[in-house]
Order: sequence, then C-alpha cells, then structure tokens
Amino acid sequence: MHNVVCIKQVPDSAQIRVHPVTNTIMRQGVPTIVNPYDLFAIEAAMELRDKIGGEITVLTMGPPAAEDSLRKALTFGADRAVLLTDRVFAGADTLATTYALAAAIRKIGEEYGPPDLIFAGKQTIDGDTAQVGPGIAKRLGVVQLTYVAEITSLDLAARAIEVERRSEGGVQVLRTKLPCLITMLEATNEIRRGGMKDALRAARTDIVKWNAHDAGIVDTQKCGLKGSPTIVKRVFAPSKRAEKAMLVEGADQPVPALIDAIFKQRPKLEAELAALARASDVRSER
Repeated sequence: MHNVVCIKQVPDSAQIRVHPVTNTIMRQGVPTIVNPYDLFAIEAAMELRDKIGGEITVLTMGPPAAEDSLRKALTFGADRAVLLTDRVFAGADTLATTYALAAAIRKIGEEYGPPDLIFAGKQTIDGDTAQVGPGIAKRLGVVQLTYVAEITSLDLAARAIEVERRSEGGVQVLRTKLPCLITMLEATNEIRRGGMKDALRAARTDIVKWNAHDAGIVDTQKCGLKGSPTIVKRVFAPSKRAEKAMLVEGADQPVPALIDAIFKQRPKLEAELAALARASDVRSER
C-alpha cells in the first residue's frame, strides 16, 4: 500500500507579517513549523502502515527551506520525502497550488507506485481556506473524504475504505473505493514521537527535489502568481469597537426572568444591526 501525505511548511502564526504592498505573507525571518493539522494526517497514514504495511511518501511545495519540514516528517517515520520547489511556484493561490501538487502526485505514482490514499490536513493555519485537499482530489479525479475523524475499516482486496466524518449535524459514515483523498481533523489521533533511529535516518536521507519540469508540469502559466486568479485587495487588523458588551444583571433572578430581560433588549439590538448593515452597504457602493 502506498500513501502520499501532503504537508506544508507554514510561518509560526504568532509571528506572521504581511507585506504592505503585495498583501502576501512575508516568510523571510519568520520561524516556520509543519502545519499543525498536517501532523494528524501523517499519523493517520502511519497508523495504517503499522496495520497493513506499505510505504509513505511525504510531499510539500515550497522554497528550499521547506526541506526542514520534510525531515521532520521523516523523523516521525515516513519512508521518503519529495520537495516541489521552483521560483515559478512563488505566490501561488490554492488553484495554482493544487495544479502543481496534483502534477507532482502523478509523478510520484510513476516513480514509486500509484498512491492508494492521499492524505492532507483539513486546512493550513496561514491560509485557512481548506481548499487544497479537495482541489487536489478534483484535479486527480478521485473521491474526496473531508473532515475525517477516524478510518474505521480498510479492505485492500475489495479496494474499499470506510471513515467517520464530522459534520454540523453529527457524524457521517462514508464508504468509497480506493484511491481517494482524505483530509484529517485535528485531535483525531495521538502524534507519535520519532525515535533515535528515525532521527538519524532523517538526517542522512536525501530529499527528492523536483522543479516544475521534473514534476511533469508543462504549462507553467498555471503556476505561481501567473496562475492565481485570487487577488488580495487589502489585509488589515480589525479596528477596536468602542461599544462594550451588554451586561444583564440578574444573578439572583430565576431563569425565566433573565430570559424576559434579554428579550426586552431584542428590538434595540435588531435596530443596531440594521444600522450597521446600512452603513456597510453605503461603504460598499463607494
């Protein structure tokens, strides 16, 4: 069984800076980490390998420095790591990112065997779009299972998988055929600590590095900023509101009385919300 895990090296969210002109994230001089959600995807792939065997290939797209995150994945026990790096990928939005990653996954399939499962975290902490996993699935033409909390069964002979997926209405049980793409939720497993043997292996392992040509990408116009239709007009911190939260006194009142007191404020709150909506519409027209 061959599992591919897509990870991303992201800036430490506590120290993110935004470029004042391009409105893109400034990564120079900012400490980086493996996207926390991706760690649960790595662990899910390794748990399957522990049960039924196989190999795990970890893939990321980024600058040469992203090699650090791949070596971190190797210390957890991944078998190989592929770094997709090229200046033509710079500034990619999710559309351009999925185009490049899908091409790299096809290349991985040619070099190391077709993947049975493709894993990713549910989203990244820098973009927070949750679009890359589903985008890769769409480009590869495979079923996507998003927000997965647990893989309940896997039958390689029947090429079938069953998972539990969290949704707003509760838990869904989904069954589909392999290959497919899974995005894992956070806190769904306990991330293991790599041993000394894996740490030494990670330090010695040669990271596979592919540029656009190596990954089989023919149309580089679909990569990076050129292939990114998303335009960030402005990035800003929300201004502090002068209004304070309304406090309804009633520590000694029964619950029905508190409910009545809150509902008496409803007309006033609705009027304030309507005024805010009108002000927002005026600003938009300008």
